[in-house]
Amino acid sequence: MLLKKYVFITLGLAGLSCSLQAQVNPKEKLWQTLKAIQGNYVDSLTDETLVNAAIAGMMRELDPHSRYFSSEEATQMQEAMKGNFAGIGIQFMMQHDSLYVTQVVSGGPAEKAGLQAGDRIIAIDKATVTGATNFAIMKKIRGEKGTPVALEVLRKSNGEKFSAEIVRGIVADRSVRSAYMVNDQVGYISLRIFSETTRDEMDKALMQLKSQGMKSLILDLQGNGGGLVQSAIGVADEFLPKDKLVFYSVGKDKGKDYYYTGGFGSFMEGNLVVLIDQYTASASEILTGALQDWDRAVIVGRRSFGKGLMQRPVPVFDGSVLELTGARYYTPSGRSIQKPYHGNSYNDNVQTRLASGELTHDNIVHFPDSLKYTTLTNKRTVFGGGGIMPDKFIPIDTVEYNGWLQDISDHNLTGKITFDYLDSNRAALLSSYHDFKAFNRQYTVPDYLVQQVVGAAEKAGLTLQPGTKNRIISLLSLELKGQLASQLFAGNDYYLQVLNTDNASFQEALQLLQQPERYAQQLKAAPAKKGKK
Repeated sequence: MLLKKYVFITLGLAGLSCSLQAQVNPKEKLWQTLKAIQGNYVDSLTDETLVNAAIAGMMRELDPHSRYFSSEEATQMQEAMKGNFAGIGIQFMMQHDSLYVTQVVSGGPAEKAGLQAGDRIIAIDKATVTGATNFAIMKKIRGEKGTPVALEVLRKSNGEKFSAEIVRGIVADRSVRSAYMVNDQVGYISLRIFSETTRDEMDKALMQLKSQGMKSLILDLQGNGGGLVQSAIGVADEFLPKDKLVFYSVGKDKGKDYYYTGGFGSFMEGNLVVLIDQYTASASEILTGALQDWDRAVIVGRRSFGKGLMQRPVPVFDGSVLELTGARYYTPSGRSIQKPYHGNSYNDNVQTRLASGELTHDNIVHFPDSLKYTTLTNKRTVFGGGGIMPDKFIPIDTVEYNGWLQDISDHNLTGKITFDYLDSNRAALLSSYHDFKAFNRQYTVPDYLVQQVVGAAEKAGLTLQPGTKNRIISLLSLELKGQLASQLFAGNDYYLQVLNTDNASFQEALQLLQQPERYAQQLKAAPAKKGKK
């Protein structure tokens, strides 16, 4: 009887669905499904849970870059794009259930209140920080501009405990990660993201470097995943004359929108090299493509990510945001740099590129004639259909991307050990090395510190394999030195300045700028091949 009853129920529901199929439109179907689950599913689920799941399901049918952001995620995204936030201006890390200040932002509220790198924050607004996550700490420290936050602080250097009430202020979240003179004539700027403040930051960085004698520039976009398209146009404006096309977009209606430079740049002359890699994406590719198409820069590195889709935020009434692909963009020569995708995912990623040999050899990628384009000034051949191909290929350092190095980074082993080392040696190091230049030139990471990391890794089950051990140890030592420099000296991001001494793309860029003939040769069109008679 039970079996017959079960069959009757399921057949009855099947018949009901058939009878309703002709009557219910898709919107009503979605609503009826929601109410059916609410009324019949064994567990209780809120409308919000089900609606979010439905939205996630719809987004999976779109391209890889259309996304849904909850109201909280949307707020965080908007803050990231603004280029600033209200806080106290510190970088920190959690270790052994303690909150350590690793760096104090120059000119920020924390510096004005007397906080120093190396201080321990014991409590925030009388609540202990023990066991708190980084995200929880960030939410406590950030807030509305002008509001106070009370800290209990321990300074190890003198054993003193003190209270500090710091009024939150606007803290710059810089998109210019590092800017410095490599030598008397070559400057370097690293951009980590394109935000609302990027153009202003670039103006200041370029003016500063020009005042120090800069004649040529290395613009580092390695690892830059993009950001605001308007900011990419602004940076292109720094290097290209007025009324030069930066890119054009094609939307759903097939109409074209064109975006040009305004002619307000501060580095329209002088040799320029742009560094890219497999993580350079979106707005970074717009900028790189424009500079390549106008023969304004030599592009050095590896093929970029290949994202040629523009997202437009569509706000939802509850504060959440649908970020939907609304157009495709094209470089000035007409190239689409969007790589192929299947549904919601890519088959072309870093792992597949590495496995194919593309990241280690320059003759792996071959483009059909249909994807060949011509630059607008020197008539060089460039390629579309999947990222920006560099003018000068630099193979990836497979040891640098070694799994062991990535694993110790994921476990934050270097961060913990460098902080402990600085905790005991900060005063002595600052006494011996009064500034970064002296530190970078003279300091050598002690062997025992490197071995501490290796030992900690082994305890965590991460055994260093022989074969490439010497090279890995060398890279690990450089990583430690970079982290020490970034925590010892305020101001510029000295971490990159240390690591650039062993970055092959950076070194190639420097050589090109020091050899004007080689630089000019890279921007010349290849001679036409003679046909056979």
